[in-house]
Amino acid sequence: MEKRRAQSGGFTLIELMIVVAIIGILAAIAIPNFLMFQLRSKTSEAKVNLAGIRTAAEGYFAETGRYVSTLGAFYPITFGPAKTPWPTPAPGFDTIGWAPEGDVYFSYLLYSDPLGTEFATNAFADLDGDSLGIVFGYIHPRPGTLALSAFPGGCMQTGVYNRSSGAYDLLNTVGACWPADGQSRF
Repeated sequence: MEKRRAQSGGFTLIELMIVVAIIGILAAIAIPNFLMFQLRSKTSEAKVNLAGIRTAAEGYFAETGRYVSTLGAFYPITFGPAKTPWPTPAPGFDTIGWAPEGDVYFSYLLYSDPLGTEFATNAFADLDGDSLGIVFGYIHPRPGTLALSAFPGGCMQTGVYNRSSGAYDLLNTVGACWPADGQSRF
């Protein structure tokens, strides 16, 4: 009677195929989640820069008694999924003494009424290049009012989006202008 040899250690083709399938399934789940997380992290630029613009605008107002505007121009003028250099000069922003640290994903607007008694600032971007932009903003109406008298675009005149109430009523708060901005729409 012939003795059978013990099989040498190793994996069969079926076992290897199962491992490759499991890795493929995990990658199919993890990669889209990672990309969404990466896009969400880029929105922090807008929130930090809008807070900086707000602080600079309030400082300028404390010195001069009026807010300034970028005259409806966005800086930088082009934006997309890649960072763009901040332009020099950037009227309005130069006046209040604000500029971002390095290149930016977002394009920024600073608006003031003709009297310089109210202001708003917005950040626009298309982080994934699909032509569906996102907008963050800050709305500061005249004292004693609940909305801007006029505003050239971006957020609602009554404030940024309030996730708690589902209304556009957050004044003097940096936030998303629309429900999906910075959440699911990039």
